[in-house]
Amino acid sequence: MKAAPLTEGPLIEARGLHSFYGESHILHGVDFAVRPGEAVGLLGRNGMGKTTLLRSLLGLTPPRRGTVRIKGVDMTGAAPHRIARQGIAFVPEGRGIFPNLSVREHLVLAARPKRGETAWNLERVLETFPRLKRRLALPGTLLSGGEQQMLTIGRALMANPDLIILDEATEGLSPILAGEIWSILRTLRQGGIACVVVDKNFAAVSALADRCVVLVKGRIVLEGSAAGLRKKRAALHRHLGV
Repeated sequence: MKAAPLTEGPLIEARGLHSFYGESHILHGVDFAVRPGEAVGLLGRNGMGKTTLLRSLLGLTPPRRGTVRIKGVDMTGAAPHRIARQGIAFVPEGRGIFPNLSVREHLVLAARPKRGETAWNLERVLETFPRLKRRLALPGTLLSGGEQQMLTIGRALMANPDLIILDEATEGLSPILAGEIWSILRTLRQGGIACVVVDKNFAAVSALADRCVVLVKGRIVLEGSAAGLRKKRAALHRHLGV
């Protein structure tokens, strides 16, 4: 069962984002928001601006125009580490595994203490990802692709975030391992963590998400409830090939 979004203001909100790589204009006036406890699916073919939007929200590619507010505070142009400290965790495409760190070191390095039953610590992460428990001493780069994705999600959870952002959540994974990742994400939803998920599997994303957003050439062309978008078959086929 999906966690019901809260009615308070957005955790993160972007207005009128225009982002560039050099002289290439990638995002064209994008508005985007995520509320507490909400899951948002971010969809689009390759090269449509999904990763650029995430990087703009996280301070990795600051927008040239527009604003980014986190919990109501203007964080436009803030350094990525300042944004992370506001309770935003990122699982990047490619996973970002450090070759010189063990599985344990990856997890402990990201730890941010929190009290209470909902807190994520090393013990809870290893209960959620039992594959990692058997590989704690191994370098992260020696894990399989699915295990590396579990490690990056576990690392993000060790920061006890309010919002977790996943870029290409199941890219390159076998159907069985991808299914494990989707199951874990459903568990996080039930625990009240908001999430933004980028993935090519519309069926899986829409089954998880409250809302879906479709980007085409740096502009939002479709947005609405996951159930509502599933009914727009012609538009989904045109923009996603679904």
